[in-house]
Amino acid sequence: MASGLTKRKTVTVLSIDGGGIKGIIPGILLAFLESKLQELDGTSARIADYFDVIAGTSTGGLVTTMLAAPNKNNRPMYAAKDINNFYLQHTPKIFPQSSGKSFLDMVTGLIGAVSGPKYDGKYLKSLTKELLGDLTIKQTLTNVVIPAFDIKHLQPIIFTTSDAKVNVSKNALLSDICLSTSAAPTYLPAHYFETKDADGKTRTFDLIDGGVAANNPTLMAISHIAKEIVMGNYEFVEMEPMESKRMLVLSLGTGAAKREKKYNATTASRWGLLSWVYDNGATPLLDVYGDASSDMVDIHVSTLFQALHSEKNYLRIQDDTLTGNLSSVDIATKENLEGLIKIGEKLLKKPVSRVNMETGQFETVEGEGTNEEAIKRFAKLLSDERKFRTT
Repeated sequence: MASGLTKRKTVTVLSIDGGGIKGIIPGILLAFLESKLQELDGTSARIADYFDVIAGTSTGGLVTTMLAAPNKNNRPMYAAKDINNFYLQHTPKIFPQSSGKSFLDMVTGLIGAVSGPKYDGKYLKSLTKELLGDLTIKQTLTNVVIPAFDIKHLQPIIFTTSDAKVNVSKNALLSDICLSTSAAPTYLPAHYFETKDADGKTRTFDLIDGGVAANNPTLMAISHIAKEIVMGNYEFVEMEPMESKRMLVLSLGTGAAKREKKYNATTASRWGLLSWVYDNGATPLLDVYGDASSDMVDIHVSTLFQALHSEKNYLRIQDDTLTGNLSSVDIATKENLEGLIKIGEKLLKKPVSRVNMETGQFETVEGEGTNEEAIKRFAKLLSDERKFRTT
């Protein structure tokens, strides 16, 4: 396991964005990565064996938990290839769809958006409780980083395995963390839970989706490593904070709407509060915050790696050409879910892209091949690092 090893050439990081049902897209990429690791190291290889830190927000937090939570044999609860089956089976029940597009459905949806969350969250709550039981975050098989946002104190709450090992009040149930990080405003209800500190004093949490602060948790994961190094708590202490030459970072997006297609200034100039919150089944304000947050993180992290000429150590895979229902976070119809699987499969065949610092747009990187080829190279680096640590 990555977190139990001491000697390192590099520190390895996996980051998974938020995005509701679009978690299927990184699910495809992770299944491919794990299959390459298994070709190198045997069929028992799992993602959690290779990453020192796995960070995930919202749906990415659910995937992180699936990859790192232990089963009864103290191995990952889910193989990466099983993630998409999870989405196909459960998201239609988490986000149940109305039977049609009648005027009554539209009115009901509008009233629901004003009066309360679009979905009651009961199925997700029962599912996470059933799967995770009494597991807490300090029991994960490698260090995980999962954000939420405390609406009572108006500040982010970052749950990590390392914090939970030294601060019992942060050792929350994984089920509570999953429900918190995925509690997207207007979609799912906020989540409340309590923990106890070392003296038995109650600590309360009033949490919503971590995506309001860090929809792309890559920079948060890197900052967490830096903090641990500064505090002397992290195993990789010989590394300097933010030393990108000594990091391997894989950051997976969940897809974004095609640029200049989803909204425009002419329409938005007429919007009031209600339209910003709910417009024809979409939530423009959340879309804007989510995409802006993800893109700004990518720009910051790309700058960090390019500044030290180590840009190949950072692989960001994202599709920013989604259109129609494919760009939604909750339209969990069979057609849409299968469409997202195809998006993920096509994304493997697309050329490696990197953000342009001036325009913020993804641009093809000449000479680095496809995302599929880049993941194969990444798998070899991960395998070599693990072998170095265990020999």
